[in-house]
Amino acid sequence: MADSTAPKVLAFDVFGTVVDWRSSIAAESVGFLQRIGRADIDAFAFTDAWRFRYLSVMKAFAASGRGFTVLDVLHREMLDETLLAEGIDPASLDEEWLRDWTFAWRRLTPWPDTVEGLTRLKRGFPLVSLSNGNIALMMEMARRGGLPWDAILGAEVTRAYKPDPRAYLGTAEILGVEPGEVCLVAAHHSDLAAARACGLGTAYIARPDEYGGRRAPDIKAAEEWDWSADSLIALAEQLGC
Repeated sequence: MADSTAPKVLAFDVFGTVVDWRSSIAAESVGFLQRIGRADIDAFAFTDAWRFRYLSVMKAFAASGRGFTVLDVLHREMLDETLLAEGIDPASLDEEWLRDWTFAWRRLTPWPDTVEGLTRLKRGFPLVSLSNGNIALMMEMARRGGLPWDAILGAEVTRAYKPDPRAYLGTAEILGVEPGEVCLVAAHHSDLAAARACGLGTAYIARPDEYGGRRAPDIKAAEEWDWSADSLIALAEQLGC
């Protein structure tokens, strides 16, 4: 752990850091794929393809010139693209099924240490989400999973998707603190690197199962972060909570 002044606010990446998107989406996709007669498609491979479209879209969004669009809408567009890549025409499928499948991203399961870790951290710090998820998505996820946020912030509030600097700096501005008084907690080195470039503190949470045990796609962005832990409970211990 590097020497660091304790932050005033902890801001959390959510997908992969707080919740297990891969297992959650794959579990739901099994049923949807069976329903459309494509049980031959591996649900985890489908989930990975859907997620990697998300990663590409987020990286390119600021340069795309597109007006801000909430993540629920982007998730649906990426679902359609993933289905098309499998030779399935989304227009031939029931619209309510597709909407419900898209909203599986609202129903992600927290990692086993998440709720206890957040609850302990909340004793010492305000906790906010700094996620690309829209407010309706994040609110439903929080209520289902028992995530004790003090505030749901992120892309819909700042009107910018990470890793756009406006997502990080706008969050600090909304909270009325300096960027260095906010610590981003994330399982992704690229997210932390972008936050550090904006002056935020950084706390890395190792999630080796996020990609099913495979190497993380952003491992080359790894640095020595201000804090590093293998769970949110361990981070709470480091921060004296």
